[in-house]
Amino acid sequence: MKLLKIIASDYDGTLNHGGIDKKKIEAISQWRKAGNIFSIISGRGAPDLVDLYKEQSFECDYLIADNGAVIMKTNGEIVCEDKIDVSVAKPFLEFLFSQGCKWGYVQTSFPCRVFKDDDFEDYDKDECFTFDELTELPFFYQINTALESFEEAAKVTAAIKEKFGDVLNPLQNGNCIDIVSVNMNKAKGIYTFIELLGAEYSDVITVGDNINDKDMIKEFRSYAMENAVPLIKDLADYETSGITELIEKELDINP
Repeated sequence: MKLLKIIASDYDGTLNHGGIDKKKIEAISQWRKAGNIFSIISGRGAPDLVDLYKEQSFECDYLIADNGAVIMKTNGEIVCEDKIDVSVAKPFLEFLFSQGCKWGYVQTSFPCRVFKDDDFEDYDKDECFTFDELTELPFFYQINTALESFEEAAKVTAAIKEKFGDVLNPLQNGNCIDIVSVNMNKAKGIYTFIELLGAEYSDVITVGDNINDKDMIKEFRSYAMENAVPLIKDLADYETSGITELIEKELDINP
């Protein structure tokens, strides 16, 4: 049976903009009952995204984590993954620290937040490592970091592109930066996803709000959230107040 349509929705600031209320849950249910696919695509790491989903009271079809690098069933079973060789991690973390970043969250099969020093009292101690304590990992999907402001994050993003652009792709997300492999972004993840489903380019609808959504917003038929940054609004085909309104429009439902 051919799929009708696929929504690939960003999570923070999009699906979870002002919470996930009963109307959103009902809209997603209607979408899926009509034979369509609803997926969440996020810059969050795979374990974190699975945990977030388990806390919610609605059902979707797939979770796409690490800006497209990991495609999972909702129980956390990995369907497809884009791994980065661990040899890149240490020199890259050293570079991040030299740029003023206090930590790098190495996204792998377990939480691993690496610090320049031991100043991590505000974080879960079981997830925290100093740089010297970091054990060798078999691989990683993504490294996240954050700075004090949007402007600082933009500056570090440009520096990463200049020094590591042949192997890594930094995606700014507000004052945060998500760093994936050079060939990965949300659009690439969606292309892999629709290939796995046997779907087509024209089946996809994307919705997002921040800079790390730009590739999927530009590539596919797309919606920008009303709260989206100007770049996303400029790239999107439509603007929406949220998932409920988007689904009502796509199903041609009069609210």
